[in-house]
Amino acid sequence: MICARIIIFQILRLLFPVAGDLLSMKLPAEIYAITDVRKIDHAAIHEGGISGYTLMGRAGKAAYDIARARYPDAQCWQVVCGSGNNGGDAYVVARLAAKQGVSVSVIAVGSPKKLSGDAATAYMDYLASGGVVIEGVDNLDDSADLVIDGLFGSGLTRKVGGAYAAIINSMNAHGAPVLSLDMPSGLNGDNGKKMGPAVVANITVTFVALKTGLFIDSGPELVGDLMFDDLDVPDKFRHGRVPVFRRINKSIVKKVLGPRDRGAHKGNFGHILVIGGAPGMSGAARLCGEAALRSGGGLVSIATHPSHSEEIVSERPELMCHGVECAGQLDPLLQKANVVAMGPGLGMSLWSRQLFEKTVASGLPMVLDADALNLLAGTGIKNNEWILTPHPGEAARLLGIDSTDIQSNRLNSMLNLQEKFSGIIVLKGAGTLISSNDGRPWICNAGNPGMASAGMGDVLTGIIAALLGQKKDPEMAAAVGVQVHGLAGDKAALRGERGLVASDLIAEIRHWVNL
Repeated sequence: MICARIIIFQILRLLFPVAGDLLSMKLPAEIYAITDVRKIDHAAIHEGGISGYTLMGRAGKAAYDIARARYPDAQCWQVVCGSGNNGGDAYVVARLAAKQGVSVSVIAVGSPKKLSGDAATAYMDYLASGGVVIEGVDNLDDSADLVIDGLFGSGLTRKVGGAYAAIINSMNAHGAPVLSLDMPSGLNGDNGKKMGPAVVANITVTFVALKTGLFIDSGPELVGDLMFDDLDVPDKFRHGRVPVFRRINKSIVKKVLGPRDRGAHKGNFGHILVIGGAPGMSGAARLCGEAALRSGGGLVSIATHPSHSEEIVSERPELMCHGVECAGQLDPLLQKANVVAMGPGLGMSLWSRQLFEKTVASGLPMVLDADALNLLAGTGIKNNEWILTPHPGEAARLLGIDSTDIQSNRLNSMLNLQEKFSGIIVLKGAGTLISSNDGRPWICNAGNPGMASAGMGDVLTGIIAALLGQKKDPEMAAAVGVQVHGLAGDKAALRGERGLVASDLIAEIRHWVNL
């Protein structure tokens, strides 16, 4: 059966070459607010001379091609159409599928006779091709092996209820894979919040430009595999539109981490000093130090509690480990280092606080995480030379608010952190955000739920510190470090997300810093 599916898939790629192109199409870097995407659409139509129905036809064709390529065995499609342009896209998909011999069942939520403009044209074209539309039901075809969600798209701004809520619940309960057009129905296109029940898609095919709601709040858990088609809208119509976020991608990693000079030596790539590892927490410091080594740091020293300094060096001899009983013993280590990574396993004791105060006063570029952030909270200290890497709980302590407030508006939370503490802010979580000096934050959509385990932040701190030590701009060190961390986590998770541990990422880092 598997061999048969592979053969069918290859045949479909020959019959539908566009599908193959779409499957490999890269997501763009820029992510826009819905109002700006609409302006791009408007410019393409009114300045570029591309009709709205042409764009709708291209969207339907792109989604149809992806559906055929990804689900070649699916021969019974349930298409759910709303009462706007998203429904029009779905009618195009239904018409194309039926033309190719797929058994298509179309449900209209809201009377299609009330459609207007391009959506009405798509509906009439579907009827003219012999299609049938069922109205007023919310029970899907039990025999369907693919569901096309064309209910709302990206324009949803109000709570979902009534028949629309019922059909979304039916799509989620059906069991067949779901392909959403432009945006999973029920998801707010700007803030990524669920507007009541929302479709949990296996694939989302989005058009013209990437939308913010796909990447923040509930977006990542609803979109499934995100695919993109620009519908051949020229880039000139995107110029002048300021993106809300920019995606970090492999090309940026490759650009920032170019080949090393043949005459380079370890002194060219930084001396990173990891400060952490209170009694009983040596593992965090070791993870951080080893991640820094694997990320290309030239030299990595660890200042830790004397009770386990020998333990760390015995497990990873490339690390230079120093037992530190008091803050004064940090002086010679700080003089040799050019970057500090502080916080992994640091603790909140008097010993921890004294090391923190000594280090912050050093003026060195530094990456702060974990207990270093907890010690920073309430101090009011600002520093343009540091990178702060809080998770939502740490961010809440830094701002003196609840973690639910952090998650309810992650962008504002990150901006508030930067205003209060300066430097570069890395707000961790699904869709990690990285502040930018030009006002266009970065967002990372690499990573997976398996990375929600102990020690992952320690590894990230080591990666970022190593890149900073290699004389990378702090913003790019943070952005590329987050991306490398996420890609390493995704590679390590190929054997399963559940049971993934931080040390699994260490072996994968080397690949991603050598693209």
